[in-house]
Amino acid sequence: MGNLAVSGALTGGSAVDLHQLLRMTVEKNASDLHLKVGRPPLFRVAGDLVADETLPPVTEMEIQAEMFRLMPEQSVDRFRNELEADVAYDYEGVARFRVNIFFQRGKIGAVLRRIPLDIPSIESLGLPPVLKELALRQQGWILIAGPTGSGKSTTMAALVEYINQNSHCHIVTIEDPVEFIYTDKKATINQRQIGIDTLSFDEALRRVLRQDPDVILMGEMRDAKSMETAMHAAETGHLVFSTIHTTDTEQTLDRVLDVFSADMSKQIRQLFAQTLAGIVAQKLIRRKDNTGMVAAIEILINSPHMSQLLAEGKIGDIQDALQKGGDYYQMQSFNQDLARLVTEEVITAEDALSYSSNPGDLKLLLRGVGTGSSNIRRMQKEDRDKNGRKSAAPPAPGDAKAPDTPDAAVPPEKPSPKPDPETVRKLADNKGYDQR
Repeated sequence: MGNLAVSGALTGGSAVDLHQLLRMTVEKNASDLHLKVGRPPLFRVAGDLVADETLPPVTEMEIQAEMFRLMPEQSVDRFRNELEADVAYDYEGVARFRVNIFFQRGKIGAVLRRIPLDIPSIESLGLPPVLKELALRQQGWILIAGPTGSGKSTTMAALVEYINQNSHCHIVTIEDPVEFIYTDKKATINQRQIGIDTLSFDEALRRVLRQDPDVILMGEMRDAKSMETAMHAAETGHLVFSTIHTTDTEQTLDRVLDVFSADMSKQIRQLFAQTLAGIVAQKLIRRKDNTGMVAAIEILINSPHMSQLLAEGKIGDIQDALQKGGDYYQMQSFNQDLARLVTEEVITAEDALSYSSNPGDLKLLLRGVGTGSSNIRRMQKEDRDKNGRKSAAPPAPGDAKAPDTPDAAVPPEKPSPKPDPETVRKLADNKGYDQR
């Protein structure tokens, strides 16, 4: 497999200056550095992965030499046995990097994700204020959802740092590898890295409740065992943070429930309904002015009504309840946040529609329609009438009259308020996710 067995790679020279490449990553405000045999180094800037053609193509020996130098000895052994490894590398004074080393088509490759030295705040990321309330809960399970590269780790770090600044508690993190480095403030934080501080994720989870934690950061949820452990930890009075690779709140709920066997479904639904505190799903979208990326956020708070729907397995009704729960519980759907970002001229309408899972409803929101299903169906009827189609949509749940009834009692929608100029300026200056 490549030149993995060549011991000279550990001591031989390399034309690649890794530190120079890492400095370039920071200077370019790139989120990732890719090293692939036969190509110049590639940098991901504002979502695009572009090779720097001013640099020569890298060789397999160069990648291997540089990666073996930055890996601790136990990670080198793990890489030899498993043919891939995750490590963290701290370039003092520049940045910290999460490094994944792997093989493809028999040749070694690497991707280095930049982690800022300073942990961003909830405000600097432009996250909704309700997340502060969520972070200071005494117990419950908080899931941060999104695809790879959507800023989940950054958002979770901001929430943990907010707890660190405001709560006298014990925080235990289980990470592979450790990404953001926390400094104790009001909280005491112990960060455990798989393979260095504990032998396995499962073993760390089994032991964590014996370490008197108040807050547990469990990292990525991949299987039924880790999810059930998270729920039981939340049930016994702990605040638990996890990430999950799903696109929105509805898919997150489905993923958690589907991972368990059918004979456990009712029991798990009840446990999930009791322990879930909230879901924060996010997508990173290019800014309109091309200065970086901004997060569109969907938030589900486990209100009593949400808990009842979840316990009864009525997942299909949750999205409508989420849209209607904004005023009191400060929930919001992706479409609502996308519409806000377009209205405030942070992103383009075209980008918003391409990221929306329901672009038809988003178009209506951008036309000034309210969030309720009755208003959306009213506009859909108007569109059908303009096109000469007289068939009506079914009434929305809870609507007093069907939308096709003449003079249906639908209150006139207030025009969307123009964004405050100071709010727009602050959003335009928000650079929290720009490295993505």
